Amino acid sequence: MAKPVFSLRTLLEAGVHLGHQTHRWNPQMAPYIHSKKNGIHIIDLTQTVPLLIKALKVIEETAAKGGSVLFVGTKRQAQLPIEKAAKDSAQHYVNHRWLGGTLTNWKTVSNSISRLEELDEKIEDGLDGLTKKERLGLLRDQTKLQASLGGIRNMNHIPDIIFIVDVKKENLAIAEANKLGIPVVAVVDTNCSPEGVAHIIPGNDDAIRSVSLYCELVSKAVLEGMTTQMGEVGVDLGALEGPEEVTSLVPEEEKKDQEKPEEVEAEAENGVSDANDQSELENTEESSSEEGADSETSEEKSEDRATA
Repeated sequence: MAKPVFSLRTLLEAGVHLGHQTHRWNPQMAPYIHSKKNGIHIIDLTQTVPLLIKALKVIEETAAKGGSVLFVGTKRQAQLPIEKAAKDSAQHYVNHRWLGGTLTNWKTVSNSISRLEELDEKIEDGLDGLTKKERLGLLRDQTKLQASLGGIRNMNHIPDIIFIVDVKKENLAIAEANKLGIPVVAVVDTNCSPEGVAHIIPGNDDAIRSVSLYCELVSKAVLEGMTTQMGEVGVDLGALEGPEEVTSLVPEEEKKDQEKPEEVEAEAENGVSDANDQSELENTEESSSEEGADSETSEEKSEDRATA
């Protein structure tokens, strides 16, 4: 598994150091601000790097103990990266809207998840016998529940740790986690308050590149922890990775042949036609050499054929 590796340059290229406008800052973030430039606060990445390393280590250790991680990010820029990172690391996520009581009222949320599963079964079996209005109502309920609960439908219990992008928008999730004693790892921008966050990652939480970088690093940390856990219980990691490596050793020429059979057949037909033309040309030249008086005329005809 690939370990979460990054450098100061990586953070700079992703725009992690860019904060909000100076008049929108939160004084509680003053210790993590390096300077001001063009009316924008610049985050001190010399502090972000060690704090990010520490946060990733905590997540890795949690996964190594068999714990689960909940990815939370409902803002537009974070929805796709959050979902991708969670799915890549086989974890849970909330990227549409945080429902009040998702953690503190888990019993009620579990009932909603059961309702979603019932709707899925009904729709798969078919909606024959229902009116158009009833069918549309069921489909609408399914879409709504899937958007809110699709990422946690397989979560059998509350998570062991939560990773959050934009603590200002996800303040309700932080409040519920603090109430239950669940540690929170979060990206905190210059306009946010770090209260309630156990492991702070000072950084830009608006740019898609920076959010994608955080999610990718956290996902790799989870995978690294899971790898450690499987190694401790005696799972042969080499055997698990073997088929992927064998597949990657297929020559590129064979892949092209498999992916484009029509083009290969066309090339073969062209090759056969070229060979037939060449054979016909050679036969013409041989016959022209045997004919004495008509040799020059035969050569001119063969040249015309070759040109054609």
